[in-house]
Amino acid sequence: MRAIQITEFGGPEVLVLAELPDPVAGPGEVLVEVSRAGVNYADTHNAENSYLAPATLPLIPGNEVVGHTPDGRRVVAIADAGGYAERVAVPEAMAVEVPDGVDDVTALGLVVQGTTAWLLLRHTTRLEPGESVVVHAAAGGVGTLAVQLAKAMGAGRVIASASTPRKRELALELGADVAIDPAADDLTAAIRAANGGKRVDVVLEMTGGRVTDQSIAALAPLGRLGFFGMASRTPPKPVNLAALLSHSTTVSGLWLPHAFTRLGLFERAMGELFAAVVDGSLKVVPGGDYALSDTAAAHTDIRSRGTVGKLVLDPSR
Repeated sequence: MRAIQITEFGGPEVLVLAELPDPVAGPGEVLVEVSRAGVNYADTHNAENSYLAPATLPLIPGNEVVGHTPDGRRVVAIADAGGYAERVAVPEAMAVEVPDGVDDVTALGLVVQGTTAWLLLRHTTRLEPGESVVVHAAAGGVGTLAVQLAKAMGAGRVIASASTPRKRELALELGADVAIDPAADDLTAAIRAANGGKRVDVVLEMTGGRVTDQSIAALAPLGRLGFFGMASRTPPKPVNLAALLSHSTTVSGLWLPHAFTRLGLFERAMGELFAAVVDGSLKVVPGGDYALSDTAAAHTDIRSRGTVGKLVLDPSR
């Protein structure tokens, strides 16, 4: 089969198209003939071995696929690795049948980025109706869905943060009440100004560095920040626990694999997300359909933070 293989860690240049043996499904696994594979920002960390879970070489990257099983089911699935390929064996428990009318890009947008947005709002920050929410990277795969979900969950004000006018306009089209530039000299002040001069209740943050630091400073009493990535590759300042007392704020993290250890949580998230897509209240924004042979370009583009929505790979090309 055709697959992307990494034999040394590094940037997009290490993503090499190769002919490799077909995978064999083991106990508790099912083989998927891949029609599209999803690209996530975390994949760029995996390629350079800077992700939370250390990688082992050689490696076929990619953790999300949509396609057909040998018995004819159309499924979207999360794999431990191996998704950037024509075929992959995935845990049966992590394969969910795709409802009729849901296209490949939408299914892939929900399985990792959609469940991440859902968990951040439902579990990590426990959004309450009427509360204000800041969604950083609001034009990205998680952000575009988080903006829509926050509104559907009754957020009083959704503040989108995105780096370009085009991205901010997209966030507004998806339902954000206001959009701001995260490069503002005083991001804390910009967040508060966007919330009518008041501190905010919830922040979803995956940038790192000053964005995290100044977002924590913008939290209201009993406010919560959900940290789920570090796209800038710059760590925020260490959290001063004593300083959290001044506004009774909470800073917590989310790494999606931990959610899979909670029985039924993944299935519940996917059920709600699929239902929202089917009834028209949630949409996945397509971000680019790349040939498998152009995987390096997909990684270059997503690392540049110039992309929007969901990026996918087509193993047939």
